[in-house]
Amino acid sequence: MEQEIEQGINRAILLMQQRLSEKITIGDMADAAMYSKFHFSRMFHRITGISPGRFLSALRLEHAKQLLMSTDLTTMEISHRVGYASVGTFGNRFTSCVGLPPSVYRQYGGLPCRTGLRFGRHGPASRKQTAVVCGRLLSPRTDTIGPAFVGLFPDPLPEGSPAGCAILSRPGPFILEQVPAGTWYLLARCATMETSADSMAGVPSIGVHGPFTVHPGSVQRIDVHLRPRRIADPPALLAILDRVPATSQHDAG
Repeated sequence: MEQEIEQGINRAILLMQQRLSEKITIGDMADAAMYSKFHFSRMFHRITGISPGRFLSALRLEHAKQLLMSTDLTTMEISHRVGYASVGTFGNRFTSCVGLPPSVYRQYGGLPCRTGLRFGRHGPASRKQTAVVCGRLLSPRTDTIGPAFVGLFPDPLPEGSPAGCAILSRPGPFILEQVPAGTWYLLARCATMETSADSMAGVPSIGVHGPFTVHPGSVQRIDVHLRPRRIADPPALLAILDRVPATSQHDAG
């Protein structure tokens, strides 16, 4: 039964990918999945962690990022190709989710470290007011996994500014300090080195843990198991995830 549900959700996502420039209704998505609209929305959130509308918006912005880097299309042309009637709305949404305006993303190739962009905590905070989240990123493919990003977000969609994040040279131990108290998802993403002849070479590996709640002054220990990204995994919109530098762990804030 679970496999049938996932297959239905995958059909709906394929429809979204094929019609990014068009208006798509919940009814269209539900028809592709072969569910009623109510049942589809519930099952979609259960499988992906977010609503169909947010997933579609993320797919559109993900494609916009690709067009910015691979074509000479103007921002207005790209906004229309990904379903936005207003270039202003597109620009605001892109900046909010990706962390950079479209023009800056194109200029720097998604490298926020060159733009002065900051992540995570803002301003000083005492250890009594914040928490520590630490643990390990675990992968069965240690010979083909490269640099890794780990960050805390309010839901399974990696967009906007994380509550805390770190960059690792490879899967292994991580520590996030001065994490605001609250409920979070820990999301990890690893670049896969092109050193394997198998079909998974080049496919990003991801890990998700949550939701979990952290309290002021606490230490939360979490192990995250990495796996290849699947079609139902929400797109990674945050600019820093596009090019994770191969360095030892550092706080991106």
